[in-house]
Amino acid sequence: MHVLLVEDDDRLAAALTAALDRLGHQVVRAGRADDALRLKDGADFVLLDLGLPDMDGLEALRRLRRASAVPVIVVTARSAERDVVRSLRGGADDYLVKPFRTAELVARMEAVVRRGTRPLTAAGPVVAVGGVTIDLATRQLEVDGRPVALTRREFDVLALLAREPGVVRSREEILDAVWGDLLLSASRSLDVHIAGIRSKTGRPELVETLRGTGYRLGTGGCT
Repeated sequence: MHVLLVEDDDRLAAALTAALDRLGHQVVRAGRADDALRLKDGADFVLLDLGLPDMDGLEALRRLRRASAVPVIVVTARSAERDVVRSLRGGADDYLVKPFRTAELVARMEAVVRRGTRPLTAAGPVVAVGGVTIDLATRQLEVDGRPVALTRREFDVLALLAREPGVVRSREEILDAVWGDLLLSASRSLDVHIAGIRSKTGRPELVETLRGTGYRLGTGGCT
């Protein structure tokens, strides 16, 4: 892959570049957010630090997501839950805290690529639940006739539940189907995306949590 490494630490950038080169990837390094946004179109994958000298990495992520769907893993020293949540909601595919092992980073990159090749939403029916309309074929969502935009991953989670309304999906099943990575079972990724669905739709009951079991689409008024 052509990997865009957005990192202002020269030593870390050199180490990551060498490791990825050995695996056959072609790495282009950007030390500033404005350079990264200029180089984004040539990238198959982006590794994004949040502590950049010219712009906060979260703002760079938002700008990148407005223009590109390229896979992104945030690699940063920031470990606060707030930063993790904001990054995932902002469109990051994964989040890795420094210091980390290169093997783990590569495994996470491979998992993100695998997720992108999974046909998560084949053509299917329109599911209506309490004023919420989910079109599985067009990936459109409406609440009381008003279009609501979800991130790609949020819609993938909702679509999985909507295919069989009322059927309980375990946490592990959702992570495997949507993320392709059971190692995320202890992370907050799924919680963040479900919270995003509830918040954006204004329907906290749309995704029901069954403690110790999993999640299901609320069935009230389902057609």
